[in-house]
Amino acid sequence: MPTSIRQVYVPSFGDESHITIMTAPIADPAPKEVQIKVLCSGFGGSDIAMRLGKYPGQKDAPLVPGYCLVGRIHSLGTSCSKFKKGDLVAAMTKYDAHAELTNFDEKYVVPCPEGIDLEQAVAMVLDWSTAYGMTYRGAKIQKGSRVFIHGLSGAVGFAAFTFCKMQGAEVYGTASESKHERLKELGVTLPFVYTNKDWITAMQNLGGAHVVFDALGFDSYDESWRILAPKEGGHLVGLGGNLDVLNGNEPRNQYVGIAKLLAKGMVPFCPHKTSFYYIDKDQKTFEPEMKELFQLSLQGKIHAPIKKRLTLEEVPQAHKEFHKYRDIGSVVVKVAEDDGTGDLHATEFK
Repeated sequence: MPTSIRQVYVPSFGDESHITIMTAPIADPAPKEVQIKVLCSGFGGSDIAMRLGKYPGQKDAPLVPGYCLVGRIHSLGTSCSKFKKGDLVAAMTKYDAHAELTNFDEKYVVPCPEGIDLEQAVAMVLDWSTAYGMTYRGAKIQKGSRVFIHGLSGAVGFAAFTFCKMQGAEVYGTASESKHERLKELGVTLPFVYTNKDWITAMQNLGGAHVVFDALGFDSYDESWRILAPKEGGHLVGLGGNLDVLNGNEPRNQYVGIAKLLAKGMVPFCPHKTSFYYIDKDQKTFEPEMKELFQLSLQGKIHAPIKKRLTLEEVPQAHKEFHKYRDIGSVVVKVAEDDGTGDLHATEFK
């Protein structure tokens, strides 16, 4: 029987007026789906790009945004056997996490350990799993490597900084000047300002970077290429491409920029290589790495700074203000209180 839930809703693509909170029915889960009571979900540039209809490969409107979640199993489809009602779980849904309940294919749902901080857990699902995969697998950071990260104050950027330091790298990077003191408090020794370009000369004088993580994209790829280590060769890793969103501008199409990035690494006899890193729930590494991240969080070995805490009702306003947030780390949406049961209570969101 369909259940009425509150959800964020994008009826058509456009500016911030094209997003609202609405009550709508959700169908029972399909045979291979579980229905999850959402406790926390993530919020980021991908949600804004989807509202504008500019996220690569996204589906058409109408849609409910929300890329990742932590919640409890509310009900199960007839063919499900991996979980039981009330189990704490996490999922990278891409859509539908900004809602009280969501249906999702059971095979992509990851068990979440009891006792973990829910805000930390949801930060792991997309932001920190992206950073983990690209630093440990994508770039294979080595002890003593010089690593440069654009967007150190972002959720993925700070996570990448954390993992590179754990692997013994020397880490440099860019962030807006207003965030430098906070970054220094968190262990960054020398952040640069992207716009003044001092970082280019500084890194060249150091002998260049062995790895550059560039989440800005477009023109920034050419600048990042200039700071790769000329003698040893370097690896330029593109990801994200949220520069326009972060600046409050409408995002450009990323495909041309990514194609140019990859072409740079295909020149014969070039000492450098390029790649574009993305994370996908179908990757065989996704669930094992999620479980590893949950354990690292429980053990206190990693900690995600939380930039902003929202309620579901505040998500439309966050679409207007996201580029103005001045703190560091992930943005999380608290959707419901956790009573350990997975039941949906009529008093929630009132």
